[in-house]
Amino acid sequence: MKTIGLIGGMSWESSRVYYQLVNEGVRDRLGGLHSAKCLLYSVDFAEIEELQHAGKWAEAGEHMADAARRLEAAGAELIVLCTNTMHKLAPAITGATRLPFLHIADATAAKIKADGYQRVGLLATRFTMEQDFYTGRLRDVHGLEVLLPDEQGRQTVHAIIYEELCRGIVREESKQAYRRIISGLVEAGAQAIILGCTEIGLLIAQADCPVPVYDTTEIHAIAAVEAALGGI
Repeated sequence: MKTIGLIGGMSWESSRVYYQLVNEGVRDRLGGLHSAKCLLYSVDFAEIEELQHAGKWAEAGEHMADAARRLEAAGAELIVLCTNTMHKLAPAITGATRLPFLHIADATAAKIKADGYQRVGLLATRFTMEQDFYTGRLRDVHGLEVLLPDEQGRQTVHAIIYEELCRGIVREESKQAYRRIISGLVEAGAQAIILGCTEIGLLIAQADCPVPVYDTTEIHAIAAVEAALGGI
């Protein structure tokens, strides 16, 4: 079993879900008292969030590169970045370490394509929805058509993530707002919905959506387990 290096804390609310899922995944695969060999480097999200909204992505990339180097030095054998948005800085991580890097968009797209879907709706932070590092990868590398909420919908999704979910706040009113946005995407032709922020799974489940839901946190964690176990 390889040791998984987790870059977390963005937010810790979803990072704890990663920790739970990778351990459950190893237990289910190997049985008995088996659990994952993993290392977690958790950043102070307040510092990262400030850099995000100030557009200081190069500085944020230095934080990600430092985290990856620390995990490699501690014995990690692969890197998992426990957030969608910060995959904008995946090149900073892959350039800082020789370890394999599991890209969350690749794992998600592989699952969607295996299930036979091509047109997907995306809920995420505004950074992830509006910048090309994520939607462009889904489109250009994996051939998926990505539908986004309108301007007001994107603002609503983004605000709920940062003002509520990252703080551990789950409100029924916010669930209903997300459900309305999802309905609009389905009406526009989405065959499935990507929960493209690792906190959204705290609010939205399959029962809230009339088409298949792809929770990137769960998909990414499962991919990490598969990579760690290999042929075991």
